[in-house]
Amino acid sequence: MEQILNMVLRIFMRKMVNKGVNKGIDLVAGKGKPRNQLTPEEQAQADAARQTAKRARKAAQLARRMGKF
Repeated sequence: MEQILNMVLRIFMRKMVNKGVNKGIDLVAGKGKPRNQLTPEEQAQADAARQTAKRARKAAQLARRMGKF
């Protein structure tokens, strides 16, 4: 029973941590401002940062998958 509870808690915690990390990356990429308050220059930089963050998340996901083998 304890193993099942631990498994469920790990799944829940992983999802919460991932949401928190993604939210933090998005805030840093947009410097914490809403998109309509950014200058066009800042918007371009935020878009580039989001693309880089997306690639980093994909790479981390791939690395985790490769580590399971």
